[in-house]
Amino acid sequence: MSPSLPLVTTAERRHRLGRRHRLAPSAHASTVAEAADAVVALHATDAATLFLSARARLAEGGPEAVEQALYEDVSLVRLLSMRRTLFAVSCELAPYVDSSTARGIAVKERRNLIKHLDEDGQGLDAGWLAGAEAAALDALDAQGPCTGSQLSAAVPALRRKITVGRGKKYEAETGVATRVIRLLAADGRIRRDRPRGSWTSSQFRWVHTEPWPAVPAAEAHAEIARRWLRAYGPATEADLKWWTGWTLTEVRKALALVGPDQVRLEDDTTALVSPGDAVPEPAPEPWAALLPGLDPSGMGWADRSFHLDPAYRPALFDYAGNIGPTVWWNGEIVGGWAQRADGEIVWRLLADRGRAAEGAVAAEAARLARWVGEARITPRFRTPLERELVA
Repeated sequence: MSPSLPLVTTAERRHRLGRRHRLAPSAHASTVAEAADAVVALHATDAATLFLSARARLAEGGPEAVEQALYEDVSLVRLLSMRRTLFAVSCELAPYVDSSTARGIAVKERRNLIKHLDEDGQGLDAGWLAGAEAAALDALDAQGPCTGSQLSAAVPALRRKITVGRGKKYEAETGVATRVIRLLAADGRIRRDRPRGSWTSSQFRWVHTEPWPAVPAAEAHAEIARRWLRAYGPATEADLKWWTGWTLTEVRKALALVGPDQVRLEDDTTALVSPGDAVPEPAPEPWAALLPGLDPSGMGWADRSFHLDPAYRPALFDYAGNIGPTVWWNGEIVGGWAQRADGEIVWRLLADRGRAAEGAVAAEAARLARWVGEARITPRFRTPLERELVA
């Protein structure tokens, strides 16, 4: 380790998180797209997570502001992308996410489905799949936004069933509708529209759309890496590899195009920052945040030790490594929260950070309760502390 490298302290990393992730009140975003761009992408596997992550970063606006961005302005779109996971990204960034990550996933999805069709033995093949996709798109053009069930009712081909793993222990009969719809979405030919029910629902309607403009893969990788470093640096190759799901070769080629600077961390290890970004980060005003499970600020690094005491992991993570609802104070995870059946927001601090912290967390919990209103939220990936608080 070269002592001449600039030092970025743990405190400064937390300052960066508060400002750049738009969590400190003075840094709150004015639009939902700005909130998403601040962390590159908002996790969207759980419908409520997307809304609650945006809420924590917005200066004003309720759930309807996020719905406006998703379904009216279409300034924010959901893409199956990093780590083969559903994320919401701004339309400005979407072509880069598509070219760097989603395209590869779509190719694998199509290859796997065609393989399953062939193994099923009913004579279904790539030609049949193309016809089913075209029929689904025609139905959307004729009928407007449709749920998966409505599409299946309109397109006989989507009501077909195939057997996966024939003759094996995991043999199972499954419908093709979900797989065809997933493939159309991965290809960017359809997108998720308003769900049935409230903003917490994942029963989406689908609409026909045009694929994203092609961006050269190297350019797309570099743009994602550049934005990620700005939001999450100091960070390492391993962090970027984990967050994107790219190969190590892809990560290194992208970083070579970005040309990051090296810095020294308090544990005397080396990390990367954006070019020219190795400067002290002033502290924002004191801030508290209640972030949902899978929020980017909790899931942005492979090594989260600068903002999370390892002793808190068993309470705040599920068995698969998914983070649950968390309480933050000045860039550090200090507890967890949950919503009870009657709507009450309850929380528990795992670390004592003084009366100011406790008061700020209480105020933030009250703000969250007002924002959620009559909606009820159950995280898709439940953690020990969240279950305990609900009980």
